[in-house]
Amino acid sequence: MVDVERTLDEAGLTNPHVREYVAHWANITGAERIEVVSAADDARLIQEALDAGELLPAGEGRYYSRSYYKDTARAEERTIVATSNEADKGIYNNWKPAAEMKPKLVELMTGASVGKTMYVIPYLMSPKGSPVEKFAAGVELTDNRNVVMQMIRMARVGVEYVNELGDSFVKAVHVTGDLENLGQGTPDDKRYFVTVADERTILHFGSSYGGNALLGKIAHGLRQGSYDGWKNGFLVEQFMLLGITDKQTGKKYNICGGFPSASGKTNLAMTLAPDALGDRYYVEFYGDDIAWIWVGDDGKLYGMNPENGVFGVAKDTNEKTNPTAIDSIVEGTGAIFTNVAYNTKTQEVWWEGRGEKPTDLDGWEDWKGEVIADRAPEHADDPWAHPNSRFTTTLANVPNVAKDFEDPQGVEIHGIIFGGRTRDREPLIRAITDIAEGVYDGLTLGAEATAAADGLEGVLRYDPMSMRPFMSYSEADYAAHWLEVIGRATTKPIFAHVNWFQRGDDGRFLWPGYRENLRPLNWLMEFLNGEVEGVQTAVGVLPKREELNLEGLDEQALADLDTLLTIDVPRWQQEMGFREKHLAQFDGLPEEIWEAHRRVAKALDEA
Repeated sequence: MVDVERTLDEAGLTNPHVREYVAHWANITGAERIEVVSAADDARLIQEALDAGELLPAGEGRYYSRSYYKDTARAEERTIVATSNEADKGIYNNWKPAAEMKPKLVELMTGASVGKTMYVIPYLMSPKGSPVEKFAAGVELTDNRNVVMQMIRMARVGVEYVNELGDSFVKAVHVTGDLENLGQGTPDDKRYFVTVADERTILHFGSSYGGNALLGKIAHGLRQGSYDGWKNGFLVEQFMLLGITDKQTGKKYNICGGFPSASGKTNLAMTLAPDALGDRYYVEFYGDDIAWIWVGDDGKLYGMNPENGVFGVAKDTNEKTNPTAIDSIVEGTGAIFTNVAYNTKTQEVWWEGRGEKPTDLDGWEDWKGEVIADRAPEHADDPWAHPNSRFTTTLANVPNVAKDFEDPQGVEIHGIIFGGRTRDREPLIRAITDIAEGVYDGLTLGAEATAAADGLEGVLRYDPMSMRPFMSYSEADYAAHWLEVIGRATTKPIFAHVNWFQRGDDGRFLWPGYRENLRPLNWLMEFLNGEVEGVQTAVGVLPKREELNLEGLDEQALADLDTLLTIDVPRWQQEMGFREKHLAQFDGLPEEIWEAHRRVAKALDEA
């Protein structure tokens, strides 16, 4: 049996509660060795992984990894929130009793790391000294070296983050399991990804990929964090966060917001000012995926990105869609690419949407490691990269990362936006001045269903606040918590809904998107300041055409602007019926939300 005490002594891990936890799980998993890691170990771990063939070089100072081909994404149906109180059960959080789930996970993990190293990853999901620091510390135990290297990029890692915290840390256990014999996607599926939220314990078995294995990210940063926030007065959301400085006036604004999958969240988070406005506006990146939000002692709303890195979707990332991301994963950044295509001879990587597909197939392997030149004709057009292929890089590599991204006090939040993907009805932007209507708008956020053939065209797959896969308690309590936290702020943010995806009758997008999205956000901040008045509609305030800064916008977008700034009342009235059914699922929803719904419905009828 490994000498746990001596190993922890040598690593300088002095917190007795952490030591007890490590010893307990070393005994259960049967790990042969224990290694406590910090960010300083990265270069050594990278070299070990290269020597073992777990990583391949992808140019100077960049690396490539493949996951098992059945282990490539989050498994929402296997992801569970467990507590001892059935009142925590919601529509979306896949709740189970803790008394049922904990023994099941202990059984699966017993002896499952025999012969392996248990890596101890002490981490912090906030800058040190943050008002929410005591909820941000965790210790992940993992038997997978790739997980360690990814966590070093995504969190702040080292014993100094947990030694003084007593028992105030999240206990996160990850055991990979025998990936080839877990029955993924079958009735015998052995994978379980469980957050025991009321015990601040995370138990994940049966994957080495992404959020299933990097437990600081989604399991702690979102699920556990949101439960802690509910019990302790702050919000934890799947939100991007950016800052906009108007160099002409010297004013700076910070906007956070939620976007369902494939609705442009990362591209917006990492956006730059359009060329025509670059001399006036500077955009700073804070985060693309998670925001923790609280009310400061001064009554203002503050937020921060708890992560220390970016775990970005590679697909369709290129110099046009997201030049900031491309610049953050160049050679020398230490970036890790997962499940993209790889050239064994040149060490190049490629993915769909990266640019022209290489025509010389020599050396190219797809995301499964299969030689592309050897493909049968019927598979010639199969993707080279997995659709959920990723890149991992630290925030420090992002060229326009905010200078104060590590400020423990966070930054003031001036605007909260929601953005789905809808082809009609939703204008370019609509500002919402009422808090209950803003929360109501977030609860009815969604993106269009793709099943037009089933008569669902125009129907949304609702994704409240973009938190549907990450909810840890009931939606009614969630809505009430939002109203309480924002209601406590004496300086209120402005809410808004944005839509970059409206289409014309010919199917083309009416708005150019990407960097041009800064224009409506600038208008929103001017509206917050009372510098523009907009046009009041049943669903919020829309910009007047002349209030938007249109300098340098292309002719086609100018011609489409009237459509982009219009409300389609009949389609909105149809949508209100869908919303009512959606909200009716949530037992005990606060009356303020229903009142907001009725106000909007009445205003539409009068329109």
